[in-house]
Amino acid sequence: MLVLVAPGQGAQTPGFLNPWLELPGVADRLHWWSAVAGLDLVRYGTEGTADEIRDTAVAQPLLVAAGLVSALSLFPHPADARRGIAAVAGHSVGELTAAAGAGVITAESAMALVRQRGLAMAKAAAVTETGMSAVLGGDPEVVHAKLVELGLTPANVNGAGQIVAAGTMEQLAALSADKPEGARVMPLKVAGAFHTTHMEPAVATLQALLPGVTVRDPRTRYVSNADGRVVHSGAEIARRLVKQVAGPVRWDLCMETFKELGVTAIIEVSPAGTLVGLAKRALPGVRTLALKTPDDLDAAREIVAEHGDESSNPLEHAPTWRLAVAPFKGTVAMEPSVKPGQVLAPGATVAHVGNNRERQAVVAEHGGTVVEWLVEDGDPVAPGQPLLRVHPAAE
Repeated sequence: MLVLVAPGQGAQTPGFLNPWLELPGVADRLHWWSAVAGLDLVRYGTEGTADEIRDTAVAQPLLVAAGLVSALSLFPHPADARRGIAAVAGHSVGELTAAAGAGVITAESAMALVRQRGLAMAKAAAVTETGMSAVLGGDPEVVHAKLVELGLTPANVNGAGQIVAAGTMEQLAALSADKPEGARVMPLKVAGAFHTTHMEPAVATLQALLPGVTVRDPRTRYVSNADGRVVHSGAEIARRLVKQVAGPVRWDLCMETFKELGVTAIIEVSPAGTLVGLAKRALPGVRTLALKTPDDLDAAREIVAEHGDESSNPLEHAPTWRLAVAPFKGTVAMEPSVKPGQVLAPGATVAHVGNNRERQAVVAEHGGTVVEWLVEDGDPVAPGQPLLRVHPAAE
């Protein structure tokens, strides 16, 4: 079972787009996306200095463009990706890459949104001098308690012994001076306290743009970094993409979901390395590959051939917007009143999925007529497993 992941800000390095431009068609695609985003992606990705591409308004579009270019180089036809990939996920801004890869939004929408996201976050970061530091090692509970004590936010809970703290520079200096027991603190070269309340102005900016974006339900499992859940509604994914700007990244929970799905291989799209590094520590035995340059494409294709399985993506041959799916691993409890032939209102609850940790309602996002149940009451279900088929109401 193969999962495709996309990295977040900080993964970019000077000149990292150079090798990709040697592939046919890549320059044309990047020039088009540059026009969409209003940013010269080719220049920044080939000639930009470390300081230039560290700028949030530049870095974020570059990351999404690079991720999409590498994914399209691996899967020139998106249908091939849907047949071979069981799930997608992105870390921070990488969620826009993942959303485009899953068919939730177009590449053009992703580039337009990410440019506005980067500009808005850069503007929000300029209000107060803030930053981020990685806390490596130590007991997670002790680390979390120390961050709370200092008024810092655990902005990225990455798993594998890594938590990224965010806040004012004074708070981060206090953390460096008073480290949690057994932990190291490493300041990060980022422009602000991302995924904290400091970014709320950027959320408002993106919310104003969202109604104009066309979204579709994903054609493969989309694992949200807000909570590690499989999200099947395109509208909900779009809402999460906006809210996540000021909310913590729970990559640790994403990796737990990968494990529950039975992942056997992970490919990280360009500029790759960070997420497969975390996976090597948190998911031993899972094959990983960092798709950094075109030289890695042959090895990536071998992994796709070995681990990509059409049967691992239950959404590929289903009209996904007519399905209600399980958000996480658990046991399903069907609503007794939901029977074939019943007309459901949009957002109607059709079942609940629960496990030892939590219980969540499953809704028919679009409403419509119930066609058939795909599970029995009390069945164990996997993340993203279809539960109910609904015929949409006529418009």
